[in-house]
Amino acid sequence: MFTVIGTTMLVLPSFISPLMPFLLILASFFLNYKFTQSNEIFILKQYFSIKKNLYMFILLFLSILTFYFINNEYLSVKLYEKYKVQELEIRNNLKLGIPSKNEFHIEEQVSIFFQKQKNNNFHGVEAIIYNEGQFIRSDNAKIEIDKKDYNIIFNNGERIILNENEKSKTIFNKFIYSIRDKDIEELTFDKEHFNTLQLLKKNDQEFYYQAHNRIYQYFLTIVIVLLSFKIFFFYVSKKNILGYYFFLFFLLLILQLINSYLLFQLNNNNLLIFYYYLINFTILSIFTSIIFYKNENN
Repeated sequence: MFTVIGTTMLVLPSFISPLMPFLLILASFFLNYKFTQSNEIFILKQYFSIKKNLYMFILLFLSILTFYFINNEYLSVKLYEKYKVQELEIRNNLKLGIPSKNEFHIEEQVSIFFQKQKNNNFHGVEAIIYNEGQFIRSDNAKIEIDKKDYNIIFNNGERIILNENEKSKTIFNKFIYSIRDKDIEELTFDKEHFNTLQLLKKNDQEFYYQAHNRIYQYFLTIVIVLLSFKIFFFYVSKKNILGYYFFLFFLLLILQLINSYLLFQLNNNNLLIFYYYLINFTILSIFTSIIFYKNENN
């Protein structure tokens, strides 16, 4: 259970990037609400101006964008790679089976009896390989997955073979028994494995267009950061602030849905990159104008 939770945590940075604009709006709302409830927002706005607080404004702006860039281009990529490897191991181990009551039976080929177990390591092992008539006793054993094989690695033990072709007893330091399984899943690389520059260099059309989508998301995030600052420091609401933020959130959702549709058209060769940017930036400009208008006239 803890392994599954730990593996799931690795993928969280990958969710931050597409949700960043929405998270910024939510963060701005909760900050605004908190400061408004304590009347601190009115005191802050009374003494705040861009000229007097330019350095603070730039610092906050660059800090948010730096975090977004590092998460988008490095952190989420590295952790997603680890997540996929661990997720693959979990899925393949589930196909292999789950040890129960100090016993482990694999596809009616091998039975492993052990004294204690931690992860894929078994200690105080006795094993039977049925189709080859082998009896094994070892200090410990470990299961590894290599390409299309399950490898059972026995360390420091003895092996007895009793079948029609051979009758023998041997002492070994290391003995590997492999089980061929075509159902084993192999690691495949998807868009989240690469940063923006790497995606731009890919020949795969879907990867290439995803890179352009990330570039657009940078511009969108910059706009949302600037809008959030303007709303927080300069917006004076005559009504409930919740309605204003809900309107902003709803427009952003429409904006992202339109972008998803345009990206879909790109991947189906129904749209050129030029028009993808043209339509998106036109709609983004309209979106910004609407928010500014509502800001000034609410």
